[in-house]
Amino acid sequence: MPATRLPFSAKSYDFVEYASCHNFIGGELRPAASGETLAVENPRHAKVMGKVAMSGAADVAAAVASATAAFAKWRTVPVKERAQVFHRLKSLMERDLAELAWLVSHENGKTYAEAEADVLKGIECVEFGASLPSLVGGAKLEVSRGVTCEVSYEPLGVVGGVTPFNFPVMVPLWMLPQAVVGGNAFVLKPSEQVPYGAMKIALLLREAGLPDGVVNVVNGGRPAVEAVVDHKDVVAFAFVGSTTVAKALYARAAAHGKRVLCLGSAKNHLIIAPDADVEMTAQNVVASSFGCAGQRCMASSLVVAVGDVDRIIEAIAAHARRIQLGAGMGSIINEASVLRISRAIDQAEAGGAKVLLDGRGAKVAGAPGYWVGPTVLDHLRPEMPAACEEIFGPVLSIVRVPTLEAAITLQNSSRYGNGAAVYTSSGAVARHVAAKLTAGMVGINVGVPVPREPFSFGGWKDSKFGHGDITGLDGFRFWTAPRKLTSKWELQPDANWMS
Repeated sequence: MPATRLPFSAKSYDFVEYASCHNFIGGELRPAASGETLAVENPRHAKVMGKVAMSGAADVAAAVASATAAFAKWRTVPVKERAQVFHRLKSLMERDLAELAWLVSHENGKTYAEAEADVLKGIECVEFGASLPSLVGGAKLEVSRGVTCEVSYEPLGVVGGVTPFNFPVMVPLWMLPQAVVGGNAFVLKPSEQVPYGAMKIALLLREAGLPDGVVNVVNGGRPAVEAVVDHKDVVAFAFVGSTTVAKALYARAAAHGKRVLCLGSAKNHLIIAPDADVEMTAQNVVASSFGCAGQRCMASSLVVAVGDVDRIIEAIAAHARRIQLGAGMGSIINEASVLRISRAIDQAEAGGAKVLLDGRGAKVAGAPGYWVGPTVLDHLRPEMPAACEEIFGPVLSIVRVPTLEAAITLQNSSRYGNGAAVYTSSGAVARHVAAKLTAGMVGINVGVPVPREPFSFGGWKDSKFGHGDITGLDGFRFWTAPRKLTSKWELQPDANWMS
């Protein structure tokens, strides 16, 4: 069937049904070869808004074949012309901003403001991709008399990516602009829980003039993921999700000799020094902890309270109590996640944690979906699961330590190294702590230290498997291969060791 815009009609949180989400292969929407589908729920209402194709190896093979055919021509298109597609995509996404935001809100459960931010960050990624021709022009230098070295960045071929449920628009656009402007053809497998954002991106790319087959979307679960990883013609692979899956997929793809980058879980430590500004810290920590209902890898899930900071902890709890569930914070993605988050709170309480704010059993009038309210747990011991493992929900854990050095040691001992931050009014303290934290993204009085383009996103330790980062110029380099050319055209009158 030909691709269309498939407009989404919602303009509020009221439940709306939507179209079936087929695969997008060769510029067309196609059902899975098996005909199998899965219900897609609106988490706010716990109602089915549509169905998504559940694909297998045959569907992935069709997408790879389509990408392979498109790559042969796409790689020959000048990079400035490739980038023009993303200039046009940016305009189309701005045109459809409200529609895209409501769609993300309905399939993911975010508030409208959070869904709009997801789309806007995606637009920023598109804008960076469109700027790549100005940033990646190959260097050229006469390295010896009559001898010139230069470098160009060549596409790899057919590449693939798997993205999570928490940012249906932004995370696919961490990958697509750099890979496609780099001259590759792409096979994307979005989360089957939130397939519509990727479908809309594919349709908008087609409207923007991207040739059929350059970007293909295959929906499904584990069989589709494994088929992408295992396919012999997919030469590079990226993943964003949990550490358990990231580690397994990294090993699997690397065993096939592919270029691999897999981002995983996090337990981001926010160190609060006694001299931190009370109001700024409280507001910032709450926004970081409970934004997107804590379902993001950059959520501040652990506060490390240094010394006497009770007044700041009280202010954090007070701000969290004022969050209006449903309007100021969205729903949880599914029932299984609600049960998992609630069990984590139960376990912490049973282990001696003090529950300053309890979000278990939360409800929202008129929205009988999946909810957990903001939760604050104080006086955890560092070894308790709520203090050292990712909960991926609206739960802020607090561990108290006597000194800054103890706080640094605690963060350094974590298996994760995605993000960390320090709150202080002292420049010396900020620099000292920031320099010793073992995390790839560090904030000073910033609880979500996500770099903005052109700076790249990526953590350390068990939060990332592979080399480099996934956005910025690192992302472009991941999806391309540098070709070094050394040339000499005439005999020189003198000679050195090189000639």
